[in-house]
Amino acid sequence: MENLHQHIEALVFSSETAVTKADIVQVMNKAFPGTVLDEQIVESVLNDLQEKFRSDIFAFELRVIGGGYQFFTKAEYYDAVSVFIGQKEKKRLSTAALETLSIIAYKGPITKVECEKIRGVDCNYSVEKLLEKELIEICGRIETMPGKPIVYKVTQTFLDYFGINSTTELPKLKDVLPQPDDNTVGEVPEVISDQPSDISPE
Repeated sequence: MENLHQHIEALVFSSETAVTKADIVQVMNKAFPGTVLDEQIVESVLNDLQEKFRSDIFAFELRVIGGGYQFFTKAEYYDAVSVFIGQKEKKRLSTAALETLSIIAYKGPITKVECEKIRGVDCNYSVEKLLEKELIEICGRIETMPGKPIVYKVTQTFLDYFGINSTTELPKLKDVLPQPDDNTVGEVPEVISDQPSDISPE
């Protein structure tokens, strides 16, 4: 068949996992009725593709892994790719973490206990993840409260991601909160209204 190399290259490229020769034979014979491929022909094509991508003009190569074939970035480009992947990972947040982040963004500086009063559940894990992803930071303690609880606020990384200069540029709560059936905006739990004046920096 025409463009066999390109078809097989596209199959391997589109897969997130290693593709076996048997997979390719099955797909190609099904996609193009009347075409009869065997693993020997497919292996020959894959060998050609491996040789093609060894060239320095390509930033990736075709490797055999776990009995199948998969594209991988070449070692000399690992540093840039690892940074990019790390940035993507920072953008992935669970619903719980997003809720906690929203509270800190709108109500911060705020303590973890105050976040938990608003959410109604423990926020330990979410706070740890947000600190790890550098979306929030510790900005001090409230000296006048028992235990001198730690206070959190969003970071410059958070502001940069949303393209704003400060949290005052976030959408107003009345514009983003869902409205009840009676068309009245529900009240937002008030834990702290302003930045506490008795926060001491860390």
